[in-house]
Amino acid sequence: METTHAVLRGAASTSELLLELVAANRAGRPLGLPSVCSAERFVLEAALRRAARHRTVVLVESTCNQVNQLGGYTGLRPADFAALAAEVAGEAGYPLAGLILGGDHLGPYPWRHDPAAAAMAKACDLVRACVLAGYTKVHLDCSMRLADDPGVPGDGLSDETAAARTARLVEAAEEARRELLADRPAPLYVIGTEVPTPGGEVGDGSGPSVTTAAQVERTWSLCAAAFAGNDRLRMALDRVVALVVQPGVEFGPDVVHDYHRTAGTRELSGAVERLPHLVYEAHSTDYQTREALRELVEDHFAVLKVGPALTFAAREALFALAAIEDELRGGRTGGDRRDGPASRLRETLERVMTAHPEHWRDYYAGDAAARRLARSFAYSDRIRYYWAHPEVAAAVDRLMGALGERPIPPTLLGQYLPDQACAVRRGELPARPSPRELVRHKVLTVLDDYAAACGTD
Repeated sequence: METTHAVLRGAASTSELLLELVAANRAGRPLGLPSVCSAERFVLEAALRRAARHRTVVLVESTCNQVNQLGGYTGLRPADFAALAAEVAGEAGYPLAGLILGGDHLGPYPWRHDPAAAAMAKACDLVRACVLAGYTKVHLDCSMRLADDPGVPGDGLSDETAAARTARLVEAAEEARRELLADRPAPLYVIGTEVPTPGGEVGDGSGPSVTTAAQVERTWSLCAAAFAGNDRLRMALDRVVALVVQPGVEFGPDVVHDYHRTAGTRELSGAVERLPHLVYEAHSTDYQTREALRELVEDHFAVLKVGPALTFAAREALFALAAIEDELRGGRTGGDRRDGPASRLRETLERVMTAHPEHWRDYYAGDAAARRLARSFAYSDRIRYYWAHPEVAAAVDRLMGALGERPIPPTLLGQYLPDQACAVRRGELPARPSPRELVRHKVLTVLDDYAAACGTD
């Protein structure tokens, strides 16, 4: 897309790029932007190296669970995430002018078991920290009930309360913005939610309900009303660029609900055209086909979030490399003095995940065997919560070290990573690719689908 190159030449800010993208999509041009929603280094390396090669803008986002002012499950605060992204960009030779930082589902979700006053205070702190760290795309989500909200537990929160809390978070963001240099881009906002909980993977066989046009109009009217009583928020309303709605896409441990054009999705697509300066943002687009992603962009879903599919691809590559390691060691999983210690990656992950089940036990059902398979292979990929654990990280380092010291025979590479073996023969990968290159290439196979769908190549 032509505005991409303008940004990389320094002719526009990343906020201006997003505004131009929104305008182009609303005008009927099938342009979109993938949102890489991950703090995993393999994923960030793949995304930024690809962007450097194609000279495209890249949007990377952290969720409220991954990264927050208390560290999140990655141990990173917003400033740490920004520094990590900048470091990886520097290693890739990618200009920071093209790097857009975003926050996903920013709000009280991590503190939903606290009373509303405490949870919202922490949510405001999170939003402030993100804006001060340089996040320019901010998705705000106050859809969840908090501990002392009136009503029956399990019921949804009223739309009016969610809108009022969203306005409070925007006010916190605008206050933080005033602490920044005047030439820093103003934050752009995304509001709404598609699921009861962030990353809300479905576990049964039923697909999600498509958001109705009436729900879209109500979300926007309540947002506008919540902003109307505050001069600062009235100006910020013009920087709400997208709504998160549900177009019928979702995934569970072993199921993917694909995007289909129906009367409901056509009505949804038309609804945003009747609202000012807005597009949609689609969440949980992981595992959609390239054709489905393209149709989403054509139907005004200008931002496509992807996260678990990227870490799923990285996990596939790491498991394949662990199997290659075993083959090269003659099937031994233990270490000896000649080969050095084995990575024991699979064994380490299983031990750590069973010892710390809080990130997966509420997502996987069935007997012990079914849950064991889900821990390793589910689409919902709860393994992504464990890569930062010291024992798991050490096992990955051992694997990278062991395979980096000896060539992988092409026949063995073809057995476990056939697409990457073909890429070697085509010259897309070196004749002797490093294990990190193989993992990144596996992630790239997912990113390529998004780039093709969004027209960003």
